[in-house]
Amino acid sequence: MELCFLGAAREVTGSRYLLNAAGKRILIDCGMEQGADIYENQELPVPASGVDCVVLTHAHIDHSGMLPALYKDGFRGPIYATPATMALCEIMLRDSAHIQMQEAQWRNRKAERAGRPLYEPIYDMDDADGALGLFVPVEYGTIAQIVPGVRLTLTDAGHLLGSASASLTADEGTQRKTIVFSGDIGNLRQPIINDPHYLSAADYVVMESTYGDRLHGERPDYIADLADTLQTTFDRGGKVVIPSFAVGRTQEILYFLREIKGKGLIRGHENFPVFMDSPLAIKATEIFNTCSDDNFDEEMRALIRGGKNPLSFEGLKLCVSADESREINFHQGPGVIISASGMAEAGRIRHHLKHNLWKPEATILFVGYQSVGTLGRALYDGAKKVRLFDEEIEVKAEIRMLRAISGHADMNGLLTWAKSFSPVPARYFICHGEEKVAESFAQNLAGQGLPASVPYNGDVWDLMNGQQIKEGNPPLVRRAVKEKTAAAMAPSLGVSDADRKLQSAFSRLRNLLDQASGYSNGLKSKLAEQIEKIIKGWEN
Repeated sequence: MELCFLGAAREVTGSRYLLNAAGKRILIDCGMEQGADIYENQELPVPASGVDCVVLTHAHIDHSGMLPALYKDGFRGPIYATPATMALCEIMLRDSAHIQMQEAQWRNRKAERAGRPLYEPIYDMDDADGALGLFVPVEYGTIAQIVPGVRLTLTDAGHLLGSASASLTADEGTQRKTIVFSGDIGNLRQPIINDPHYLSAADYVVMESTYGDRLHGERPDYIADLADTLQTTFDRGGKVVIPSFAVGRTQEILYFLREIKGKGLIRGHENFPVFMDSPLAIKATEIFNTCSDDNFDEEMRALIRGGKNPLSFEGLKLCVSADESREINFHQGPGVIISASGMAEAGRIRHHLKHNLWKPEATILFVGYQSVGTLGRALYDGAKKVRLFDEEIEVKAEIRMLRAISGHADMNGLLTWAKSFSPVPARYFICHGEEKVAESFAQNLAGQGLPASVPYNGDVWDLMNGQQIKEGNPPLVRRAVKEKTAAAMAPSLGVSDADRKLQSAFSRLRNLLDQASGYSNGLKSKLAEQIEKIIKGWEN
C-alpha cells in the first residue's frame, strides 16, 4: 500500500494524491494549480487509463479542475463525490472549459498573425462533459465499496456546499489500514452550511494547513459591516459594486442582504434593488436552493422549514443575458451590483467597474482575497487610474473590503480536527499550505504528541510499514511567479508582511505599466531602462 504526493505539497493549490491499495490505483482529488506556483505538480506515474477511480473532496477548481484533462488523457473510471459536489461541478467544470477555450482562441489569433504554432487548450467542453458523465454520488455517512478491497466514507467538512473529508479503508492480505484525506476543513459558524464534522479513526491522515499558523480572531459582525457600507453609499446617491466569487461567496452575500432587508436596517432606501449579474452565480444559487437539507446549518434549515427562501428577497433581479447586464447601467439611484469575477480579472464585473469607478458617490466592495497581479488587488492597493477595455479610468469611487468570511479553519480549528482521532494516527501528512505555514503546523502537532511531516510533490510512502520509499525528484522545483487565466486565479494565503509589501509593489508596477501606453516613446524607454536596472541588480 503506497501513497504518492502529486500536488498541493508545500503550496495551497493543485491537490492530487495517488493511493495504491488492494491492487488498485485511486486518485484523491485532481486539482488545477492556481495563482503563483512555487512547486511543480508531478505527473501521474501511470497512464490516466491506469487509474481505477477518483475520489473528489469538493468542487473548487484547485481540487477538481483537472478532471477534464484526466478524461482527455484516457481516464474512464468512476469519480466518487457527494451529490452537491456533483451538481456544482456540472457548472464549474463547464465554466472552466469555456474559459480554457476562450483563452485558446485569443492566443491562436495572435499566434496565426505571428506565424507561431497554435495553442491547444488544456481541455475543452467535450472533455468536461466526458468527465461529468463519470460521476457517481456518495451520500455523507454511507460506506461505499469503490474498488474491491477498498471502502469509502465521506464526512461533511463544512468548507463548501457538498465538501467532504474522505476516509478510505483498504484491506491487503491480513492487514487493514484507514487513510483519511481531510479535503479543505471549514471554519466554524459560517452562514448557510454545517460546521465541519469530526472523525475518530485513522492510521494515516493527509491534512490541509491553509491557515495553520494563525487565528481568525473575533468573528466580525458581517451584517452590520455590510449595512454600514450600503447606508453610507446610498445616502450619497451611489451604487455598491461587489466583485464576488460565483460559488459560495455570492450566496453568503445574498443571505446577508436578505437579513438586512428583512430587518429594515437601511433607512431611506428600503426598496433598493440588488442586481445579480453572473450566469454562473445564478446557476450556483439554484443548486443551493434545491440541495437536500442535510447540507445546511440549523438556521438555514429553520428558514426553509418556515417557507422562506434564504437566498431570495424583494428587489433581487437576476441578470442572465448580456442585454439584461447592460440595462443595469441605465438604472438611476442607489442599488447593489453583484458580479463575477471576484478579483475583477474577467467577466461582466469589469463593465460595471468601468461605469462606476470614476464616480465619487459609488463604492467598490471587495468580499474576498485579491491575488497579486489582479485588477482587484491594484484597486485595493490604492491605484489612482486603471485601464479597462483600452480606456483609462480614474478611480474616484470609495474602495472597501468586507471583513471576509473565511472558508478555512484557523490554527485552533485545525488542531481541534486533528485531535479528534483516537488512537493517535501513525502519521499526519501536512499539505495544502504554504511551505512555512505547513512546517509550522506540523511542528505544532509534533509538539503535542501527534507525529507529523510535510511531504514534497513526488514523495512516496509505504503505508504498511510507515516508511518513505521515494523522495520527490527533484523535491524542489521552484517556478517563477507568473500570471494565469481568470479560471486559474486563487488566493496565495498566509503571506508574511514582507511578502505583502513585495506583492503590493508588484501590483503598483503592473498598474504603472498599464498607464504607460499613454506615455511618449522617450518616457517609455526611460521606464524600461529603470526596470531593467533593478532586474540586473537583483540577478547579480
